[in-house]
Amino acid sequence: MPRIASTLLLLSFFAAIGFSQQAITLEDIWQRYTFFPRTVPGFNFMNDGKHYTRLEGGQIQEYDLTTGERTRTILDAALLKGLDGPPDAYEFSEDEERIILVTETEPIYRHSTKAFFYIYDRTAETLTPVDPESKQRLATLSPDGQRVAYVLDNDLVVKELASGQITRVTTDGAINRIINGATDWVYEEEFGEDRGFFWSPDGKRIAFYRFDETQVPEFTMTNYRDDLYPEQVTFKYPKVGEPNSEVSIHIYDLDSGQTSRVLAVNQGGNDPAGWEYVPRIKWTQDPDQLCVFRMNRHQNDLELLLVDAQSGRQSSLLREKSEYYIDIHDNLRFLNDGKHFVWTSERSGYNHIYLHRLKGGEPEALTSGDWEVTDFYGVDEANGQLFFEAARRDPMQREVYLKSLRGKDAPRPLAAAPGYNSANFSETFDYFVLSQSSIDSPPTYRVMDRMGVAVRTIEDNARLRERQQSYGVQPVEFFQFETSEGVSLNGYHIEPAGKVPGQEYPLLMFVYGGPGSQQVLDNWRGQNYWWFQMLAQQGFAVACVDNRGTGGRGEEFKKMTYLELGKYETIDQIEAAKYLAGLDHIDAARIAIFGWSYGGYMSSNCILKGSDVFRAAIAVAPVTNWKWYDTIYTERYMRTLRENPDGYRNNSPIYFADQLKGNYLLVHGMGDDNVHFQHTAEMANALIMANKQFDTYFYPNRNHGIYGGPTRLHLYTKMTDFLNEKLKNDPMGKAKIRRLEVVPAEGN
Repeated sequence: MPRIASTLLLLSFFAAIGFSQQAITLEDIWQRYTFFPRTVPGFNFMNDGKHYTRLEGGQIQEYDLTTGERTRTILDAALLKGLDGPPDAYEFSEDEERIILVTETEPIYRHSTKAFFYIYDRTAETLTPVDPESKQRLATLSPDGQRVAYVLDNDLVVKELASGQITRVTTDGAINRIINGATDWVYEEEFGEDRGFFWSPDGKRIAFYRFDETQVPEFTMTNYRDDLYPEQVTFKYPKVGEPNSEVSIHIYDLDSGQTSRVLAVNQGGNDPAGWEYVPRIKWTQDPDQLCVFRMNRHQNDLELLLVDAQSGRQSSLLREKSEYYIDIHDNLRFLNDGKHFVWTSERSGYNHIYLHRLKGGEPEALTSGDWEVTDFYGVDEANGQLFFEAARRDPMQREVYLKSLRGKDAPRPLAAAPGYNSANFSETFDYFVLSQSSIDSPPTYRVMDRMGVAVRTIEDNARLRERQQSYGVQPVEFFQFETSEGVSLNGYHIEPAGKVPGQEYPLLMFVYGGPGSQQVLDNWRGQNYWWFQMLAQQGFAVACVDNRGTGGRGEEFKKMTYLELGKYETIDQIEAAKYLAGLDHIDAARIAIFGWSYGGYMSSNCILKGSDVFRAAIAVAPVTNWKWYDTIYTERYMRTLRENPDGYRNNSPIYFADQLKGNYLLVHGMGDDNVHFQHTAEMANALIMANKQFDTYFYPNRNHGIYGGPTRLHLYTKMTDFLNEKLKNDPMGKAKIRRLEVVPAEGN
């Protein structure tokens, strides 16, 4: 199209919507990152609670928390011999006299990495490599800073910094067989922990995991690297019903050099009590007492054990059971009095904070009510206070609260502005950095004192707010509706720009929908917010609804999908589409749904089981058959295929390929170690055998996130083109929306 014609078209478009605005482009979103908010990374609080440090250009700089002024340069990496470039990350020892520097970091899976580590002694001004020959994992200083422990070749190693003496605590580590001091793939992914060793408070012992993966089946991925033959990557991945690793917990005594096994689970499946997992180990304040979490395979029976490091004696600290499942968390604090600990639990039907005695007895509920504690920040024992985040006002919002540790006082809000409030507290709890945003407003970061009084603003993202105005974004509106089953669901909606009365527009629904998740939150939604705004500029309506099974509304709402994962979620999304189709500006014949991961699973279910409602669906990295996913996640909600064949059969998209009527775009990364490309390959085969036409995009070597270079731009271009082609093309003649060729303003 000639430039003059396209410019006139743009001007007529802006005139139609009533104001002048710049056009949002995919290049703005995924290439130039024009709309990326400014964040405040690297807040590492110092022990005094008044200062923090940040890594800037190879320097560790210290700042005054209350004024923001730089107080000193703690380390200039450029002056250190031995470092090949600036460090990627750093960590202080407990006394802040030594610093671990991390360089040449290389990812392994979602959380795990390997790198070269160095120890910088601030007093002696010396730099010591942990191991100059090979990359290590998880290097951690002892509490006194005299030793460093790390994982090398799946073995746990300890190095004396003064003498350089190295002790290989274990010697049987082997890839795809034995792991010491780190966790296996499924623990890392589903329990969210890749560290597998922990120093005792006095630094005299190390408690560590040992994983025997011998019986765990292997999975192989293919990477294409411009070599004569592609690279084969094989790792242990336990799919539904398959053997998990045999796990044991050991304690290494540095003084004696002896290692003792203190607990084991899933040893050949012969545990009569059925204990299968050890999701966490944590030292108490007593260096002789280790707390070990153990859980059965169904994940509905959790016990916290106290293990005596000297005698090996065990005693039960806490036990929780559920008719559904129990979520693992890190909200455990052992108090300095040696008699109590704080723990969060859903025992009342909502997640709340409890004070327990180490010697047993009924816990004291520190919070209660029909609302959820959503994050636990910690306990300030010196002042007898605890700090937490909660959805006390509304499941779609978050506030920061203070409450006394021993008292019947109601929680006091420290930060409760409309929207989403979250906090990062200093070591002494005297100050915290507050992040506050809403669905239409990017984050602001402020320093607050312990009573919630603002000290200063660090970042307000004013420039991004100005861009929102210049690009003429549409307001995001929250709504609620009641399904035919009488269930109230929350959602948000973006109307198309320049909506004309009487005109009907295509609708894109966005979904995730997985257990305990929330998408309908009054917080900043990131890059997808701008893609949705771009679609609104192009004449789309956009909506999102949180189905049953999502979080923030109590245990029953979240866990009612148990054994039927996908069933009620799909019903709710179909009903949401029907509700939205009843709005006067939505064309019921042109509704699409898009989701990624669990959302891709959901969008696949919806286009198949809701074929009379959805005209198109985009499924990115979807699960298509639950039997191909991992043990811990899937069995938590579905049990095994043998125990629940109907649940698997009735809720896996692959069995309903013959029901496809609409337009289906199937996307996957071929290097996805999480939801394997197998899911999409098998789904494609099922569609072919059902003689169903579909679109597909695959991304060689990309993992579950599908990113790197222009990858996201490439993907979102395809998804945008797909929506325009399948929804803007209107053979029924019901709508007069044209695909607009928008010319960005000069210089953008």
